[in-house]
Amino acid sequence: MLLTVSTTVRPATDLGFLLHKHPERAQQFATAAGTAHVFYPEATVERTTAALLLDIDPVGLVRGRGGGPAGRRGGRGRGGGSAADAQARYVDDRPYAASSLLAVALAGVFSTAMAGICTSRPELAATAIPLQIRIPAVPCRDGGAALAERLFAPLGWAVEARPAPLDPRFPEWGTAPHHDLTLTGTQRLADALTHVYVLLPVLDDGKHYYVGRDEADKLVREGASWLGEHPERHLIARRYLAHRRGLASFALAQLAAAEDVPDESIATGFEPGLVPTEQEPDPASTGPASTDAASTDAASTDAADVDAAGAEAEPKRVPLAQRRREVILDVLRAAGAGRVADLGCGDGKLVAALLADTAFTEVIAVDVSHRALELVARRLHLDRMPERVRGRLRLVASSLTYRDARLAGLDAAVLSEVVEHVDPPRLPALAEAVLGAARPRLVVITTPNVEFNVRYEGLAAGTPRHRDHRFEWTRAEFATWVHGLSATYPYTARLGGIGETDPTLGAPTQLAILERQDDR
Repeated sequence: MLLTVSTTVRPATDLGFLLHKHPERAQQFATAAGTAHVFYPEATVERTTAALLLDIDPVGLVRGRGGGPAGRRGGRGRGGGSAADAQARYVDDRPYAASSLLAVALAGVFSTAMAGICTSRPELAATAIPLQIRIPAVPCRDGGAALAERLFAPLGWAVEARPAPLDPRFPEWGTAPHHDLTLTGTQRLADALTHVYVLLPVLDDGKHYYVGRDEADKLVREGASWLGEHPERHLIARRYLAHRRGLASFALAQLAAAEDVPDESIATGFEPGLVPTEQEPDPASTGPASTDAASTDAASTDAADVDAAGAEAEPKRVPLAQRRREVILDVLRAAGAGRVADLGCGDGKLVAALLADTAFTEVIAVDVSHRALELVARRLHLDRMPERVRGRLRLVASSLTYRDARLAGLDAAVLSEVVEHVDPPRLPALAEAVLGAARPRLVVITTPNVEFNVRYEGLAAGTPRHRDHRFEWTRAEFATWVHGLSATYPYTARLGGIGETDPTLGAPTQLAILERQDDR
């Protein structure tokens, strides 16, 4: 399987920085299906091309978990059959035709590029550049070239899909379901790779692995910035999720919910004193999975962000996520903070609440994911936002574990439900970037209390609330970490909790307020 990415942006060799793969070295990566090779057939200032070649083992796939034709329809084939059927599965198009195998390799090899991260060329990573993507053998099942056009053209691509003959020596045999696909357009590289990653299995109409709830969450996450408005979103969801209607409906519902913006905030343009209300229920009220489709470094909504199941319901119980925002706003107002950054802004609800109060003169939404920031812009209807409000908002793509001069000298920074999404070895880098380099006057931190999780239905003691959480702290562990920060940096610390407090387990959310001491 082969895929190439070309650009003519000058200097075109900067493609190596964006892909995090040096043009002068051929590299190999092990995948579950075989070995992925990355190399550059051409690398000049005028034009550079990177190639991803996946060399798979068809015999190994058949001996493994059904990567042959039986898995072509997303696992809908059944095992068994005659010896001849088993032997026939060793001969298929999997070693040559682009499929979910190539999509998985693409995500594994170019994961950082797909996230839009490039510390050496951050401006280029955020810029749409001329790109050409070619996949020489793509199965366009049940639709042919017209299907490729329907899928990619609405995303801004010029599509050329030339059918391949079954055998050039016997033209009377007709054409194969495979096409030589070329996509040409001006896109951010992260967006371009994500389009291909999602739509390759859709073209092939099959996956080589089990399709379950995780795949629906993945589709919501990767398609957050574009799939909800795609005219073929129902077809994409159905084929991507192996024709499992329940999963497809769930994914589309989550995309629609992520785009909802309270009508009051649109009508008033975020007038003073108006805090947007919750329009959709907290994730745990509708199922065990999170509706968050934002950053891989941080998220603002957790799967168990409601008060513990089993507690007696009150007439108008406020969701825990809303309580957190109210407490954070109260702390910021009490401190007289005007310029505030929401670090790891996730779905943007705290950003909306900050904009609703003109006491906050500048609101900075920060996330490592460009897709998360695009989702925030859509949630807030940035294109229709009154200029007086738009002038107070900045969207900043930045990793929280790297110094960023754009975040220096603020009144306050908020890390709400963020630190638990960071790998523990990276926490010192986060602390240095925020407390050592940015040095805001006030830092507000919230994180789950793992001791409280036993109060949630279906969560065993010590089980995290969200599968993306790298850890969750007990109250003692959180206190130790916070006191370590105040011992290292010139900040005093206060600890507290948010939500209904259990006399034994504490509050569901832990809170830390760090205030910078004047340098002496």
